[in-house]
Amino acid sequence: RKTSVMDVMRRLLQTKNIMVSCSTRRGCYISILDIIQGEVDPTQVHKSLQRIRERRLASFIPWGPASIQVALSRKSPYVHTAHRVSGLMLANHTSIHTLFSRNLSQFDKLKNRNAFIEQYRHTSMFSDGLEEFDDSRAVVASLIEEYKASESPEYIQWGLRQEEGQKPLTSVPERMPGE
Repeated sequence: RKTSVMDVMRRLLQTKNIMVSCSTRRGCYISILDIIQGEVDPTQVHKSLQRIRERRLASFIPWGPASIQVALSRKSPYVHTAHRVSGLMLANHTSIHTLFSRNLSQFDKLKNRNAFIEQYRHTSMFSDGLEEFDDSRAVVASLIEEYKASESPEYIQWGLRQEEGQKPLTSVPERMPGE
């Protein structure tokens, strides 16, 4: 049996084929880009996208358009594969906040024990203090909050409230590293 475009696109959405240790069963996709390589007819891609929507294989954010971008490429003459069609998916999913939360928890444990801190104090960037770590922790914490908020239909209003109450998340830091 030959591998079809639908098989490849369906497998790309399966949790077991994701290279990050967070499940996509909870949460929703913000955006997806599928790169399909091989002998592909664009009508097959269109039919596959329709089936994915009909079967609801991917849940998308409630406040934006639900779309999967697809890029087609020819099969490489230099790399021989057993399959007629192969694919790669780049996706932004809200469940990534679980990975960031685990990292933040591990960082807090290390920071509380002052593990590895002495090595940083000897570098010129951290000679004045270790505030850069605190700033970075705050950025990751706000990223976690934003990913959690992006799962709700009121995300746009959440973003507007954030801008009214505090500086935007994309602001330039007041103190540059090493100053």
